[in-house]
Amino acid sequence: MATNPDVYLLYEYRKKNAFTVRMKITLDEAVDEALLTQAAREAMTRFPYYSVKVGLDEGENYVLLPNDRQIKVLPEKDERLVLGSEEVAEHLFAITWRGSDIWFNWAHCMCGAYGAMYWIKTTLYQYMTKKYGPMTPPVDLKEVGSVVDEAEYACPDVDQLPTDDPLKRYEEGDSLFGIVDDYVYFLNPFANDVYYYQVELESKAFMDYAKRIDGSPNSVLAAIMMKTSARYFQQKDGWHISAKIADDYRKDIGCDKSYRDYVRFIHVKYDWEMEQESIERLSQRARGAIITQMQPENSFEWYRQLVEARKGIDAQPDLKAKIKYAQKHSIYTSDARDTYMVSYVGRTDWGGMAEHVRSAYTITDGNLMLEVNALPDKFCVTFQLLTKDRKPLDLFCDVLKEEQLPYTVSEGMVRYMPDLQLPKAPSKGLPGKIPTLT
Repeated sequence: MATNPDVYLLYEYRKKNAFTVRMKITLDEAVDEALLTQAAREAMTRFPYYSVKVGLDEGENYVLLPNDRQIKVLPEKDERLVLGSEEVAEHLFAITWRGSDIWFNWAHCMCGAYGAMYWIKTTLYQYMTKKYGPMTPPVDLKEVGSVVDEAEYACPDVDQLPTDDPLKRYEEGDSLFGIVDDYVYFLNPFANDVYYYQVELESKAFMDYAKRIDGSPNSVLAAIMMKTSARYFQQKDGWHISAKIADDYRKDIGCDKSYRDYVRFIHVKYDWEMEQESIERLSQRARGAIITQMQPENSFEWYRQLVEARKGIDAQPDLKAKIKYAQKHSIYTSDARDTYMVSYVGRTDWGGMAEHVRSAYTITDGNLMLEVNALPDKFCVTFQLLTKDRKPLDLFCDVLKEEQLPYTVSEGMVRYMPDLQLPKAPSKGLPGKIPTLT
């Protein structure tokens, strides 16, 4: 690859899918803006790989350049923030707040939730120790002033990865349920708002239930969503329901400590008549698919395909061609389409901060998309929909009731996913070739 691997998702930018992410943290008392601003500025000094802005070189390649301007902390305005713009000092990271809520906003090209959690925890730790005094840090805290480990930049050499064929590939094809909603949203210029609901599950009750049926958070939620989908959609001959489950594969490729986003997808096919099965049986089916598809050989193959797509982008003559190629050959959009998705990054250690964090909800793009975070006493499930029709949510809650799983659910909220401002002409004063910023 000719350029920094963090730039390639930028070529897939669309106005209605900018590949940005938000995490909403609710604290136990109102935010102190001055303290948060100070903490955010201090925290950002620990992450030189996040302190960047997007440029365009003479070869019309996106490049990441050092950005020494202060990160912005702004009031939340119920509108789309524009990352990369002057409003946020050209950064791809920004923070907004209102009341006791803090939104951490970032461009997905830089990292996923795994990498962003380092930035979020460091910022909150700086904030809370200023406000409350010393406290136990999270075990994985990237403390301000600590040395940046080279492993944080890790990106594997594709030529060194094994080339053995996977034992099992998913070859069941696309699930077409929900595709009409997707097309209506993306083709309708007046459909701009997308929605989410905050579903809180009691941690002990949910984990006791999962253990009792030999399940995991991923497999249990996949099973619950299968019943939800079967009740929401009308059966069609030859169509199937399927789950997409996010799988962090960084350990397979030797990048355990990297900030970069190493996520691929596991797929679970359900035949329509399986709706009559118990959650336990549906969860077992999901666990079987997870175990089979989590083989390292699948990770090696996925990463090789990713690198080939990036080489194809590099080979295009200009920005327009690079964008066209990237969107046509995206490994993400060309992957099997599923009815719904579950993304759970696993338990997160908050150290002493857990006393002050009331909830943590990840907000992303997608329809019938569940983002899941775990706090010591609760699971925070972001239930995301493209429209105001909350029937899928109500059906999901019906299944929770049937399984006697206690929950609370919020009213619907607009996601206000951040937009991106990208350069359209080469940046002034840049050479034709920009050294890779590692």
